[in-house]
Order: sequence, then structure tokens, then C-alpha cells
Amino acid sequence: MRVMVDTNVIISAILNEDSLSDAVLNEVCENHELILCDYIISECYDVAKRRFPMKIQVLDKLFAELRFELVPAPRLSEIQMRDIKDQPILNTAIEYNVDVLVTGDKHFIELDIEIPQICTPSEYRDLYIRK
Repeated sequence: MRVMVDTNVIISAILNEDSLSDAVLNEVCENHELILCDYIISECYDVAKRRFPMKIQVLDKLFAELRFELVPAPRLSEIQMRDIKDQPILNTAIEYNVDVLVTGDKHFIELDIEIPQICTPSEYRDLYIRK
């Protein structure tokens, strides 16, 4: 299964290594194909520099050790979002046939699309992490 995790999941994972977001990220890397776009990577660094500058090295280490496919974010898509800052992420998920997009962002959650399946970290846990 091809899974993309949004910026907020990655940031949450680096802020708390025992968080649900960290567990989801680890599960995806161990059992699925993680897809990240250049836009997510850049947004992670922007957020970390602005809000959590002491976590930049943790982010560097995470991206150095994480196994993922890095793809460019397409700028155009047939499906439009209310939050245009998130549009490249949705475009990537659609363009690269991502099965599941894990996010805590309500702008994604409110979309009425079937593929990719959009779920929160807790929904992902309930659906895909074996107990």
C-alpha cells in the first residue's frame, strides 16, 4: 500500500517519540511504501524553523534514516481545496496513486473523495495497525 503522511503528522512525530503520529509513521515505514513530496519536506523545515528550532536536527536525522520515495509535488489538479497551501499535497497524493493520506488537517478530512483514502492518525491506527 502506498501511504503519504502530512506535515503535521511528521512534526508531531518529532515532537513526541511516543506519540500516535510516531507510531503511525513507524508502521507505515515498516509495512508500506511511504511517499513524500518535496513540498512536505520543505513545509516540515519551515514549520520547525519557525516554531521548533531546537528540533531541526531531529528532523534532519528523521529524513536521513526514513525509508521513503521522494516525488515532486504537481502544482495543478482537477480537485481543488479550500486551503491552497495544502493543494500540492493533495495533487501529489492523486498524481502518484497514493492509497492513504494520513493527516490531522481538517481541510483534507472534509474532502469528499474516495482515492486516496484520507484519515487521521487515530483512524489509520484503527484501520491498519494490527493490535
